[in-house]
Amino acid sequence: MIKAENITKSFGDIQVLKGINIEIKKGEIVSIVGASGAGKTTFLQILGTLDKPDSGRIIFNNIDVNGLNEKSLSRFRNQNIGFVFQFHHLLPEFTALENVCIPAFVARVPKNKAESRANEILTFLKLENRLDHKPNELSGGEQQRVAVARALVNDPEVILADEPSGNLDTQNKKELHELFFTLREKYNQTFIIVTHDINLAKMADRMLTIKDGKVVP
Repeated sequence: MIKAENITKSFGDIQVLKGINIEIKKGEIVSIVGASGAGKTTFLQILGTLDKPDSGRIIFNNIDVNGLNEKSLSRFRNQNIGFVFQFHHLLPEFTALENVCIPAFVARVPKNKAESRANEILTFLKLENRLDHKPNELSGGEQQRVAVARALVNDPEVILADEPSGNLDTQNKKELHELFFTLREKYNQTFIIVTHDINLAKMADRMLTIKDGKVVP
């Protein structure tokens, strides 16, 4: 479903990615590990079309995303990729339901359809009693589940997660990790997860290690 071909990226004189090649199948859960500064987040941002490589290609369902202009790329990203970050980035003035609906509104999904889909996912994530709560009224684990629901609302092809459990306590971390596999079962969702948590990394179908700008065995 996703193919990265010879991805390189430099910042000034520092070459962070030195030719990365990977393939991801639909429904796979793949973890990416490596030391701080190894290039994990940079690579995830390139996969998610938030940044562009210096060379190489990202092929997404046979589409070379490097060839899309900014407007087409934004539309493609909104429709095909969901993001979950270490910091949930929920908008404090909006309720859980409203936060989840935002990507759907950007995609011009009708309000009633967007709210119905958001309600369905939040209920599946056991947040049906928190729909009208604002972020400061939710626990850390609940906030992160709202962020996961937001990533899912447009039914994207893949979820990219960057240290998704980094700010959670042990119990919430465990629940979030298990949630990814539950979502895969329900929605045949594909996950690519950058993490320092070796327990989460080992739960994945495959664990990729980035070292010195390359994927190593």
